This record gives sequence, C-alpha cells and structure tokens, in this order.
Amino acid sequence: MDFFAPVIGQNQAVELLKQAVAKNRIAPAYLFVGSSGVGRSLTAQCFLELLFTQNHQDSMIIKSKIAKRNHPDLLWVQPSYQYQGKLLTASVAAEKGLKRKAPPIIRLEQIREITNFLSRPPLEASRNVVVLEQAETMAESAANALLKTLEEPGKATLILIAPTPDSLLTTLVSRCQKIPFYCLDTASMSQVLTLSGNGEILNHPTVLNLAAGSPGKAIEAYEQMQNIPLDLLNSCTQVPKNYRSALELAKQVDKALDNEAQLWLVDYLQQIYWQNLRQPDIIQQLEKTRKSLLCYAQPRLVWECMFLFLVDRTTLI
Repeated sequence: MDFFAPVIGQNQAVELLKQAVAKNRIAPAYLFVGSSGVGRSLTAQCFLELLFTQNHQDSMIIKSKIAKRNHPDLLWVQPSYQYQGKLLTASVAAEKGLKRKAPPIIRLEQIREITNFLSRPPLEASRNVVVLEQAETMAESAANALLKTLEEPGKATLILIAPTPDSLLTTLVSRCQKIPFYCLDTASMSQVLTLSGNGEILNHPTVLNLAAGSPGKAIEAYEQMQNIPLDLLNSCTQVPKNYRSALELAKQVDKALDNEAQLWLVDYLQQIYWQNLRQPDIIQQLEKTRKSLLCYAQPRLVWECMFLFLVDRTTLI
C-alpha cells in the first residue's frame, strides 16, 4: 500500500520519509520546509498513517483518526487566537465570525500542552507524534520552550512545518532533519487542481501566477477572488480616469472589503498592472500600500493614495 499516493510533485520528500521508516531510522524531529500549499501538511498526514499503521492492522481506522486529529498518540498544533480565555484556531474563529487584525500565532500555552502530551507513553502506536503547522509563528518564548522538548523528546517525533529555515531559531533548526518541499511544475499543478475539483482555476492565469507553483495558494486566491464583487474587481484593474474617480474607488474598496481581502487585492493588482503596464514604480507603490495596510493605517486613506498615484503616473506615461 502506497501511503504517499495523494502527494504529487514531492518525490524527494516522500523518498526520504519512506527510507527513514524502511531503515527504522526515524528522526526525533523533522522540519518540513517549503512554500505553503505545496503538500507539506498532506505529506505529514501520510507519514503519520505509515508510522501508526505499523502496529495496527486496520489502516482505514488509523487514516480516519488522523484525518479527524483524534488519534490518542497524535497532537496536531495550529496557530491560535486568544478569545475569552480560550485558544481558537483560525478556522474555528472564522466559523464563529470573529474578526482579528493580527494573525494567529503558536503560543507558549500550546508548547506547554506539547510537553504534557509527551510526558506519557504512546497508547496505540510505537511513538507519539506532534505536528506544528506554521511553526514560524512561534514567539521567542514559545520557541525557547520547544527547544527544551526537542533536546529530550523521549519516545516521540516532532514535525515542524515552516516556509524557510531562516524563519525559525537556528537552535531549533539544528535539531531537526530537514525535508525539502518545492513549488510544483505546471503539469503537477494541473493534476492537483483537477483531482481536487478545482480545475476551473486553470482558466485564470493571474491566479496561477499569484500561486507561483502552489496549488493551495491557487485555491485560496481563487476563493478570495470569488468573495470580491466582480464590478469592484474590474474597476480596480482599470486606472481611474480622474481624481474624483480615484477617491470614489478607494471608498468602495474600504467599504466592501475587510483587511485580509484588501491585502489579497494588492497581490492581485501587482500581477495585473505588471502584465499590462510594466511600470516598476506602480509595483513599488502597491508594495507601500501593503505595508501601510499591515500597519493598520486607515484603509480608505491608503487606497486613496494608491489610486491617486495611478492617475498621476499614467498621465505622465
């Protein structure tokens, strides 16, 4: 049975993990490093299925438990928000309709939970496994606490998922075996999007350019695009005719889109304006727009500056 069959375009990562199990040289800690949306979490899930099935005959039961994150020997940690004394993942916060300006992070309390989890022996599998998604979001205090666990993990394996080694403390990286993940080529992108029922995305080259070889990013970008009114999106891709139109467009963007959608719009417009105008200063101005939005500047004012710049810049062309 090929546990890694769902993983497409990551042959090196798959082979390294298969060999580790075949030779019984499973590392106490791994760092799955690469761009988001290219299969890091999926590969971790497949790896867990392979590890946990070794001592269990019914692979379907194991697969179900892992998918639901309720296997007794698995702790799957995601960045969280703190709300009314509770920690909520981004997906749970979205279900509850909670809006947060700052992104979720992995907190010290979650690292302490890992320590408690690893303090007991595994119940069903040969080892406990902890997966930390977006490990780069750890604050320094949390990272230092995790370091102590990595020094003496016991009968356990930890999998850290992050975009680059530089995004983590060097002391953490030095204790992990690195498993590299790469952006997918065009054929693999098409295969993943088609098999996942997202083949329609292949008809949107701007979305594919935004994804840069990441099926996950392509799906997120496409979903985000569907949430923006089509007439507003089309208006933003056209240079305003005059100052009045620029101010009105900024007002519409501020009123219709939340901060996350506005940040996505910046990425989208960078692609559009570069394809259409090839003006580096417009791209730089959009980058300033992104930084201002991330600093929580007044969004309407930020977009007014952006669209007024467009009017002035294209008048000079």
